[in-house]
Amino acid sequence: MRHPAIHIAPPRGRLGVMLVGLGAVSTTFVAGVYAIRKGLAQPYGSLTQMSTIRLGKRTEHRSPLIREFVPLACIEDLEFGAWDIYPEDAHRAAVQAGVLDAALLERLREDLEALRPWPAVFDPTLVTRIDGPNVKRGEGKRQLIEQLRSDMRGFIRARRLDRAVVIWCASTEAYREPGPAHASIAAFEKALDANDSSITPSMLYAYAAIMEGIPFANAAPNLGVDTPALAELAGERHVPVAGKDLKTGQTLLKTIIAPGLKSRMLGVRGWYSTNILGNRDGEVLDDPACFRTKEVSKKGVLDYLLQPDLYPALYGDLCHRVQINYYPPRGDNKEGWDNIDLFGWLGYPMQLKINFLCRDSILAAPLVLDLALFLDLAQRAGRSGIQEWLSFYFKSPMHAPGLYPEHDLSIQLKKLKNTLRHLRGEELVTHLGAEYYD
Repeated sequence: MRHPAIHIAPPRGRLGVMLVGLGAVSTTFVAGVYAIRKGLAQPYGSLTQMSTIRLGKRTEHRSPLIREFVPLACIEDLEFGAWDIYPEDAHRAAVQAGVLDAALLERLREDLEALRPWPAVFDPTLVTRIDGPNVKRGEGKRQLIEQLRSDMRGFIRARRLDRAVVIWCASTEAYREPGPAHASIAAFEKALDANDSSITPSMLYAYAAIMEGIPFANAAPNLGVDTPALAELAGERHVPVAGKDLKTGQTLLKTIIAPGLKSRMLGVRGWYSTNILGNRDGEVLDDPACFRTKEVSKKGVLDYLLQPDLYPALYGDLCHRVQINYYPPRGDNKEGWDNIDLFGWLGYPMQLKINFLCRDSILAAPLVLDLALFLDLAQRAGRSGIQEWLSFYFKSPMHAPGLYPEHDLSIQLKKLKNTLRHLRGEELVTHLGAEYYD
């Protein structure tokens, strides 16, 4: 059933993308956009650039590109800013990250060298394995927030931008449980005034962006914007937010494979996952406190996907183990091994083994692009607060209180595309198909 299209302000002018962290993911994303603009590469992996969306019945054969169906900003209109604890420009940072070929980076040198990071807000007690000199100083958290807001306003003013988004692509912070300081806006504000240690740098960036009316996404597993206080603030100030932890390698496969096993009512006794990687992310995760943050994000997926409370005979005794091992020789080329112990008819055992050799930042970069464009779309469409329709991109999707997160990748994609159909007044696709046989 159709309804009137929702008014979406056109994407006039330029869109600023401010990145927290100028490491492997951010430099791969920025360099990739420049390469695509110059005709040196294709935007593989990006829904906004390459995916189509079916409209109406299958017999109508209407499947435009998403970027032709909804008014997204063009990648030619993106401008980049960044914060990082290291002062090196994006070209040097990309070379050090070792993800992209030197020959490609050389062709992009002028554009990348123009991107130099602002000093970052950093707490070495939350990220212990790295440190850098390009750090903001302030008497308290309020002062640091004002410096971040000044950076945002200055960037928008200097580049004459029409709109902006902020995306956290920095390192994983040590594990934190939501506490009293995160329960409400009032409690959060009080904690800021008290310089409470439970208010982390990722929360300061999120708070600063929301107060500036700028959409914010968290690509890491930190709490960041995923607290009742900041979700409430985003709703009150009409700012869209999304997170957390980009779904790239091993967890991406879990959200594809586990729903398939469950759909056939095949039992799972054990799922063992291990990874090796050698980039800065791997170095940070070598700290047990930071790994705990990532572990919670990665392990929660199967609990929600397999629903052992509903299917105790199939998944009630599931043994799920996750390991990440820092192995410098691999750099950004991550390798994940999964061993899945299954059982089927009459309880007979089977095994599934997966060896995924992937490139972490190559998988993440197009997700950063999509999130920037979709969050900008959400704001121009008047949406605010948690954008659950963007769950497709995250290991630990944000969701409204009282709901459980949806992890099934196919369901997440249906939710995303149906949201786009809803915005444009098109009929939602249910895949019932009964009308073809009536």
